[in-house]
Amino acid sequence: MDRILILGPCWAGKSTLARKIGKIHELPVIHLDQHYWRAGWTEPTAEEWREQVEALIAQSQWIMDGNYGGSLARRLQRTQLVVNLDFPRRVFFPRMVWRSLSQYGRTRPDLAPDCPEQIDLEFWRYTWRYRNDVHPRREARIAKAGAPVIRMRTPRELKAWLSAGAPLTGEMPEMLAARG
Repeated sequence: MDRILILGPCWAGKSTLARKIGKIHELPVIHLDQHYWRAGWTEPTAEEWREQVEALIAQSQWIMDGNYGGSLARRLQRTQLVVNLDFPRRVFFPRMVWRSLSQYGRTRPDLAPDCPEQIDLEFWRYTWRYRNDVHPRREARIAKAGAPVIRMRTPRELKAWLSAGAPLTGEMPEMLAARG
């Protein structure tokens, strides 16, 4: 597998997972947040973003993390595997609150320069509502694309899968966790 797309709710650990899989499988990592956001949390135009996504997915190898629903269908056409962090709210929402508070004012390495962590109550609301509003649509789009999916439902499954060397085919995380 040369093109892997990592999806999941905000603060589920997509960027961290992308780095780990990239290291294990020696694949370049693309954090979409680094490409989407401009300094000061400025968004690109729709045309700029479309062109940028096309250039990124045209590469022969990548591990790409990020949701960005407007470009998801196109990225799904090009991916060979989806790793879906399908964690419950009780996992990702506390992570979001902790990171927002503990990293307030600092720029994460997976973001563009001059995009410091902030407390954005509207984004917190979006994250809280993710399972209701975004998740069903995203799941339907993944199913429609027909790409193979490795679904992680718990951090324990993810840990077992990574401990097994993050196999891109073969045993699924549930089987590894059960042996665990």
